[in-house]
Formats: sequence, C-alpha cells, structure tokens
Amino acid sequence: MTGFADGPVVAGVGPRPQGMQVVRLAAQEAAAHRRELTLLHAFNWEAAFAAPSVAGPRAEAEELLALAAAIANEVEPSVSVRGEIVEGPPVAALARRSESAFMVAVGDSGMADHPACVPVAGPAVQLAARAGCPVLVSRREPPPPGPVLVGLDGADRAPATLAFALDCAARRQARLVAIRVVEPGHPDGDEDALAETVARAGRAHPAVATECHTVRGDPGTVLVEQARSAQLTVVGARGDQPWRGMLGAVSQALLYHAPSPLIVVRGLAGGPPGGTGRP
Repeated sequence: MTGFADGPVVAGVGPRPQGMQVVRLAAQEAAAHRRELTLLHAFNWEAAFAAPSVAGPRAEAEELLALAAAIANEVEPSVSVRGEIVEGPPVAALARRSESAFMVAVGDSGMADHPACVPVAGPAVQLAARAGCPVLVSRREPPPPGPVLVGLDGADRAPATLAFALDCAARRQARLVAIRVVEPGHPDGDEDALAETVARAGRAHPAVATECHTVRGDPGTVLVEQARSAQLTVVGARGDQPWRGMLGAVSQALLYHAPSPLIVVRGLAGGPPGGTGRP
C-alpha cells in the first residue's frame, strides 16, 4: 500500500464531543483530497452483553454514526459519506482499514492537554505506529487559520513527507512553513540546502508560498512551539532515526504535545498524494 490508492478517508468515530471533531476534520480532508469518507465505529460486544439489553448499546452505536454522518454532510455537503459498525478494538479496526485507505483519522484522547507524555497504549499513538497510510490526529479545539507546518530532519531525507505537506497546503490555499531543527553540538550543514529542496519540490504546486527556516534547539520542542500557530502540522513517522522503533522522537513529541492537528506520514513511497489531481 502506497497511500496513493483511490481509497477513502476513514475516520474512527468515538464518544462525543471529540469524536465529532474528528468527523469534522476528516470530512474537510476528504473534501480537500476529493475522497469518500468512511465513518467507522468499533462496537464492543462484551460491554453490550453486560448491559441489560444488547439492543440498547447497538442502537446507541447506530445513533452515534447517524449523528456523525449528519455533521459530515453539514461540514462538507459534496463528500460521499458511509457509516460502518465493526466488531473489535478501535485501533485494530482502523489499522486494518489503513491498508486500503488514503488516510485514517483519529482523536488524540486529550493528550495534547497534558504536560506529561501519555502511555504508548494511547489509541492515537498505537495507530500512528502501525498504520499503512498517513494518520490524521485531531485535537479537541479547532485549529487557527495559520500555515501548514512541516518538520524535516534533513534537506534530502523526507521527499514523501515534503510532497504530502505541499499538497495539503495547496488544497487549503495556505502557505507552507518548512523547518529543519539542528540540535546543539551538531553542525548546521548547508543552510541553503533546505530552501533548494523545498523549491524543487514546490514546482508541483507553484501557487503555494513557502518559508524555510533552520533553527537550533531540541527538534521536538521547537516544532511543538511552532505548531501553536499552524492549522496543520505534517511530520514523517520515523525521520532519520529508524532505531527508535515505529515512531521517531520528533513525531512522538508532536503527537503528544502539538496543539494543532497532526498528520503522521506513513506508507508513502514518494510523489504527490493521490497520484494525479491538483487542487
């Protein structure tokens, strides 16, 4: 799976109110990328059997999906929406769908509001580490109308992440801010290399205004701070540190603490998302 297939945006629909914020953001993403939207609710049969009647929890699940579909249609009337109830844990269900989806969307369970790191068992953390396509993590509060922020770990090491970020900026008619962070004690390298790389990739989206900055400091801290004014932050899953496992230190820091919605880019081999259509 490359992430370029004509799959839908799949949104995990959970309890209100954050579950509906995920739906709103996923509907906007589906409209921007001209995709269908699948609303997925994982039904807990064990909890249903513990209830006085199985029919009650099932009816609540159907009502939740109906509400989610109504909100998606209100936000983006042009998007084709379908709801689906599946059995099993939510993360496992979304991970399976990620193998044929364009993108999966999930809430952050409020972890951006906590000063300390959340456990790795958090649904958004698990999905961002396992998915076969980009993962959109929504926040409780709507984002500001700022730029699209992309964090790059090197001038030539993240072509798929950069291409995805440029495409997102183009579809939002937003500017792109590309930041490379150099840790203390490390050489700055070629200051012009980042600008040259962004300019080269930006030829596919000539209408997108871009800014490039090389900043010295802790990468996670710098990017979290920059994300405060972004409408969307885009980062690769592992950066140039594959020994850290399925998620790199920077993607984890943004996942835990960035106040803006976050897309963790996974499953992309390169080239523009969707393969063809421009905004």
